[in-house]
Amino acid sequence: MTRDEVVQFFERQQQSWHARDATALTAAHHEHGKLVSPLFRTVEGRPAILESYRALFAMFPDWTYKGDPVVVDAARVAQPFHVQATHTGEFMGVPGTGRRVDIHGVRIFEMRDGLIGFERRYYDFTGLLMQAGVLRGKPAV
Repeated sequence: MTRDEVVQFFERQQQSWHARDATALTAAHHEHGKLVSPLFRTVEGRPAILESYRALFAMFPDWTYKGDPVVVDAARVAQPFHVQATHTGEFMGVPGTGRRVDIHGVRIFEMRDGLIGFERRYYDFTGLLMQAGVLRGKPAV
C-alpha cells in the first residue's frame, strides 16, 4: 500500500468507529489477523476480532474513538487516539456504573494484503478501570 492508500484506509476506519460498526471495523482486519489489547488480551481471526468489537460496544455503547493522523513507515503504521465513553454494560464482572472514561493511547499496526494483519493497542488500562469504577484506589498523597 502507498502512504496515501494507508491514510485513506484509516480515514475509512474512523468512519466505522464513528458509526460503532463492529462488522465494518472487523472487515478492516486480515482474515487471520491478530489483535493484542489490555482489555481483550490476544484475539486471533476475524470471528474473535468481531466478538471483541461487539463486546466493547456492549460495555461502552457510546464509545467515541478519535484517531489522530497516522504515522506510516512502509507496512507499519502508528495512530495515537483519544476515547471517551460511558460504562453502561457489564465490564469485568461489574455492572454498568454510568461513569465516564477518558483515555489516550496509541495503536500500532502491521498491514498485510491491504488490511490490518496485526494490531497492538497501548493505553493506561489501570486508569480505564479506575475511571469506570471497576477498580478502586486512593491517591498516594
